Amino acid sequence: MGWAGVFERILGDDLSIEIRAFDGSRAGTAGSDVCVEVRSPLALSHLATAPGELGLARAYVSGALEVHGDMYTALAAFPTVTLNDVPPELRRELAFKLAGYRFWWPVRVPEVEHRSSRGWRHSKRRDSQSISYHYDVSNRFYEYVLGPSMAYTCAVYPEQDATLEQAQFTKHDLVARKLDLKKGQRLLDVGCGWGGMVMHAAEHYGVRALGVTLSRQQAQWAQKAIAERGLADLAEVRHMDYRDVQESGFDAVSSIGLTEHIGVKQLPHYFSFLQDKLVPGGRMLNHCITRPHGHQKAKPGKFIGRYVFPDGELEPVGTLVSAMNDHGFEVRHEENLREHYALTLRDWCRNLERNWKSAVAEAGLARARVWRLYMAACQLGFERNNVQLHQVLGVKLDGTDAGMPLRPAF
Repeated sequence: MGWAGVFERILGDDLSIEIRAFDGSRAGTAGSDVCVEVRSPLALSHLATAPGELGLARAYVSGALEVHGDMYTALAAFPTVTLNDVPPELRRELAFKLAGYRFWWPVRVPEVEHRSSRGWRHSKRRDSQSISYHYDVSNRFYEYVLGPSMAYTCAVYPEQDATLEQAQFTKHDLVARKLDLKKGQRLLDVGCGWGGMVMHAAEHYGVRALGVTLSRQQAQWAQKAIAERGLADLAEVRHMDYRDVQESGFDAVSSIGLTEHIGVKQLPHYFSFLQDKLVPGGRMLNHCITRPHGHQKAKPGKFIGRYVFPDGELEPVGTLVSAMNDHGFEVRHEENLREHYALTLRDWCRNLERNWKSAVAEAGLARARVWRLYMAACQLGFERNNVQLHQVLGVKLDGTDAGMPLRPAF
């Protein structure tokens, strides 16, 4: 049996994509627009040493496995399977075939795979290392993926055919309206990325906005963009941990895509700290990826943990609502934007494919392959309800007054 046939036996014989292998064998649907090419026995070696998604990712990132055509289509065609699901007789056959190539164990882990950070989990030092690994890749690389808005969080699509830039503007404006921002108020944006929310609040609402990020490259890019847009008198982005912000008396706090990096054990301090930064009647909007229910582990899969978000944790929205409620906030509104994140990832994938050569030249082939795989997999994850995106609005009561209208104005 050829190598393509081996993959077909593992993945099923009704694949809608084509599989080609280095030995000339083929399987699946001949002539499909999407083809998975097994370039080397090392592809199976990676799966043998790390069964499941990590081995598959290593095979792809290292180049032992190639996907021709649309990555999302390829992943959608694959069933959820690991070598542990393969019948014993087929595993023995695989071992025999691999032994013939002497490739059963000696595989190298791709250099872009994250090594364990130093320090206690979610300490300031370790969080800084983890954030730097993911975000300090290259501002230009992120420009190729994210587009002009440089917003690396779920957009909000007002219509199905809205552009990514329209959707990111709508997201920032939705946050601003939920926070009821007004001219002269002060906003703290924690985990501010490249400053999109900070600049939106300053430019469109006349708000004095401070953003903080643990990524040095993000802070440098944002400060330059703020100056170029003439917003320096209202907007500022600092390279610092949100826990080191000394100022208080803010009218609003936005946290857009930070909570995933906090960790469940740190949630009480996180919400208490941000509540202390607000004036009575101040609002907080927490926007983050969540688990669909509490029966799953907080830590993500091994591929995401090793190649994308080291030390990331995802909690169900109920855990977040309870933590907000127990640490100083009256929860006033919540919504799930799961479908919007699938659309956002679709557009990021398109940007990466459109700018593929430039992205590879900027960040390297292995890193670009990580992103191609990770974003397509996440798009599928949101569509299949493996992950969700929730916005939760809370208020620091002024006595018993929430300062909210009888019905939301946003």
